[in-house]
Amino acid sequence: MPDWLQYLLLIVVGLVLLVGGGELLVRGASALARLARVGPLVIGLTVVAFGTSAPELATSLGAAFSGKVDLAIGNVVGSNIANVLLILGVASLIMPLKVQSRLVRLDVPLLVVAGCVLLAMAWNGNISRVEGAFLVTAIVIYTIWLIRQSRYESAAVTQEFADALPPVEGHRRNAIRQLVLLVVGLGLLVIGAKLLVDGASDLARGWGVSELTIGLTIVAIGTSLPELMASVMAALRGESDIAVGNVVGSSLFNILSVLGATALIAPGGIDVSVSAIQFDIPLMILVSLVCLPVFLTGWRVSRWEGAVFVVCYITYLVYLLNR
Repeated sequence: MPDWLQYLLLIVVGLVLLVGGGELLVRGASALARLARVGPLVIGLTVVAFGTSAPELATSLGAAFSGKVDLAIGNVVGSNIANVLLILGVASLIMPLKVQSRLVRLDVPLLVVAGCVLLAMAWNGNISRVEGAFLVTAIVIYTIWLIRQSRYESAAVTQEFADALPPVEGHRRNAIRQLVLLVVGLGLLVIGAKLLVDGASDLARGWGVSELTIGLTIVAIGTSLPELMASVMAALRGESDIAVGNVVGSSLFNILSVLGATALIAPGGIDVSVSAIQFDIPLMILVSLVCLPVFLTGWRVSRWEGAVFVVCYITYLVYLLNR
C-alpha cells in the first residue's frame, strides 16, 4: 500500500472516531444537563455547541502537543470559515433559515470581536499562555452571561430547543449510562485526534503541502462534520435557530475555548505563521462580518445566499491548494 494511501486511511479512521466521539459526548452531556434541570436553550447553545467543537479541541491540543502548531491554528481558522460558508450555506440550500433568536443576533458581533482579538494576539507571531488564559476566561464569562440571558428568551425559541433534544428519564441508572457515554466519547476523541494529526502531518510532508494548508482544508472540514450534521438535521426539521445558533456558537467556542485552551496548555503558546496572520485570520473575520447583513436582510438566510456561500468556499479551497 502506498504511503499516501496509509496516511489518508489514518485521516479517515481518525475522522470517524472524532465524529463518533463527538456524537456520544453531545448525547451524554446534553442528557446529564437536562437531568440537572439546565434549560434546553442553554444546552443547545453551550453543551451542543461545545460538543460539536470537541473534535476541533481534541485535534488542536493533539497537534500542539506534537509540535505541529500550524495544524492547530489552521484547524480552528479553517473550521470557522467552513462553519459559515460551507455548513450554513448547505443548510440554507436545504431550507431557507429564519433567524429570530435574540441570542444568535448578539452572538455574531461577539464572534467578529473575538476574531479581531485573535488577530491582535497573533500579530506578533505567537499566542502566549497568558493570552490563552484570557480567551478561556472569556468563554467562561460568555457562558455565564448566556445562562442569565436565557431566562428572558421567548417561550417559542426555548420550546424549539427543547423539542430538538431527546427526552431523558430522571433516575440514577440513566445518569450513570449518560456519564459512560460521555467518557467513551472523550476517549474516542483523544484516539481519533492522534490518528488524524499523525496522518495529516505525514500526508502534508509526502505531498509537499504545508501543515497550515492541510489544517485549513482536510482537517478543518473533517472536524466540522458534527456541526454540518447538526445544522443540516436542524434545517430538515425546520429548527432555524438551532441550525444558525450551532454555527455561530461553535465558531465562538473554537476561538475562545479551542485556541484558548491550546495556547494555555501548549509549551510556549501557539506560533502563528505569516500567511495565517495576513490572509486566513482576516478572511475568517470577514466571513463572520458578512453574516450581519445577510441575517439582517429579512432575518433569514435564503437559498441563493446559501449558494453564494458554498461557491465562495469552493473558490477558497481552490486558492488554498494552489497558493
